[in-house]
Amino acid sequence: MNLLVALDMPASQDFVNALKSIWDSGDAVLPIDQRLPEHVRRKLARQFNASAVIEGDNSKTKLSDGIPVEQGDALVIATSGSTGEPKGVVHTHGSIDAAVLATGGRLNCSKHDHWLACLSLAHVGGLSVVIRALHFGSSLTVGNRADQKTILAALDNGATMTSLVPTVLQSVDISKFRTVLIGGAHAPDELPSNAISTYGLTETMGGVVYDGVPLDGVEVRIADDSEILIRSRTALRCYRDGTNKTTKDGWLPTGDLGEMTDGMLSVHGRRDELINTGGYKIWPNVVENSINNIDGVADCVVRGLTDAKWGSVVSAWIVLTDPKVRLNLADVRKHVKQSLPDYCAPNKIFIIDQIPRSTLGKVQVSELLKLKTF
Repeated sequence: MNLLVALDMPASQDFVNALKSIWDSGDAVLPIDQRLPEHVRRKLARQFNASAVIEGDNSKTKLSDGIPVEQGDALVIATSGSTGEPKGVVHTHGSIDAAVLATGGRLNCSKHDHWLACLSLAHVGGLSVVIRALHFGSSLTVGNRADQKTILAALDNGATMTSLVPTVLQSVDISKFRTVLIGGAHAPDELPSNAISTYGLTETMGGVVYDGVPLDGVEVRIADDSEILIRSRTALRCYRDGTNKTTKDGWLPTGDLGEMTDGMLSVHGRRDELINTGGYKIWPNVVENSINNIDGVADCVVRGLTDAKWGSVVSAWIVLTDPKVRLNLADVRKHVKQSLPDYCAPNKIFIIDQIPRSTLGKVQVSELLKLKTF
């Protein structure tokens, strides 16, 4: 009988050793995000029916309500849960190996690489770094934070490759890495030459499209309603509750909308992010890019708020570099209309201290909607 073992441990060599030990025994791993409160971490282990928990001191506690995994299952990993309860995605050793080999083929990975894992190991972006290093026999540095101190120390230790989320790029220098994978959220339009924008899901074991081009063995097509569909050996077996939204012929609906042009994928955004105002359809990231170019704007998120007359109205939550600076709605609208149609200009703005984001940099929509201060 194969069990699910939760790893409630900080990012460290001990975590890596425990991961290898669990897999060697034929069991599967559930990594727990260390940034969650303790009671939430305990709830997650029980929600996904783990049979045991290993904590930071390497102590192991058995849980009474555990449910075995199927033979070949390697991983249960939580989705970000930015708009609801996280789901437990079940990956097999086969889907993980397919993801590692696809990335390795595109990046020419080898034992001579030195990976820095500084994102949460409870999400595929961070955990995949560890798994690649183990597979290719590469050097590995594990850090607890994706900050400049961690990155500089890793570079001094010989690191050449890493994975980061877009928000980190605002505060760190990545120029000395050979390759940096950027994923987890919408990447800026302009990236450093050594950075690669990746697209994928927890359900695809992370990025399967690099700079718009699918990895070898990955098929992408666009449905009639513009939803992005992916077919790949990297796809999940199912969710922990046994459900699976993959079609019988292997296509995984992503919930994202986009288009393919000459073999290049452009991702517009999540289906539920599209703003329909008075019959006009607007993608938030287009407006965000415009607002972020306003002097004094440090961060911005655009979403639609329900409106009786227009259906939805474009609304912007804005963080300023200096709280003493004044920015009014008229100024924002004037700036946006210089580069976009007038219907893209926000009807409402909210000046806030910080955008609520997950550890991956994804906007936590439920928390954002609570922030309506000027």
